[in-house]
Amino acid sequence: MYRVVLIDDERLIVEGLSRVVKWADFGCEIAATAEDAVTGAGIIRKIRPDILFTDIRMPGQDGLTMLAGLRSEFPDMQVTVLTGYRDFSYAQEAIRLGVTRFLLKPSKMDEINEALQTMTERLKKSRPDTENENPENSRAGSFLVKQAVAYMETHYAEKLTLQEVADACYVSQWHLSKLLNRFTEQSFYDILNSQRVEAAKRLLADPSLRIGDIGEMVGYADPAHFARIFKKTTGMSANEYRNSL
Repeated sequence: MYRVVLIDDERLIVEGLSRVVKWADFGCEIAATAEDAVTGAGIIRKIRPDILFTDIRMPGQDGLTMLAGLRSEFPDMQVTVLTGYRDFSYAQEAIRLGVTRFLLKPSKMDEINEALQTMTERLKKSRPDTENENPENSRAGSFLVKQAVAYMETHYAEKLTLQEVADACYVSQWHLSKLLNRFTEQSFYDILNSQRVEAAKRLLADPSLRIGDIGEMVGYADPAHFARIFKKTTGMSANEYRNSL
């Protein structure tokens, strides 16, 4: 039996799909349900379902990032999106990221059955040893890395961890680390240090700011650590850099 997960913040949608769709006729069973993306991603990571029906416009969630994360981390999982968000460009991006079907709510039963039929047929034909390299998964990974780097750019001054960024991208920290290395050829900390040093360079142009304070402003609690990272990255001390401006 193919395992199915349903994610939607509208409980009536989840309950309706669970009861009305004749899952057994397609060789499927409901393995779990969730009402938000974070809980849903955790469930998916735990049980690794074959099929996912999900909304991607839930309150407080970045739907496309969630979708990219799930498609990248679980490339063999078939995904159908159910949403009330009528935006063609959004649907196009979801399709590019590898969803099987993008259905608008309220979805007709024949649309759901057709999506389910298509997903089960793809699962029967899939070759896990080669599917990981298909273009859809590459696009999902690239999209996710851009989102992760953008999140880091916004939060670099905080006590940022790989786990926090991975949570924001709905993937495991192991998978995000792998993607960062693949698409940027840098580790999480290489990227973070680079962002912090670039921010420090901008601040060093202001002579009224103390170098120790600048280090703290860009995320380094330890002045000595900031000094080491800055010199390793730029080849000169922060004071030498300031004097060169």
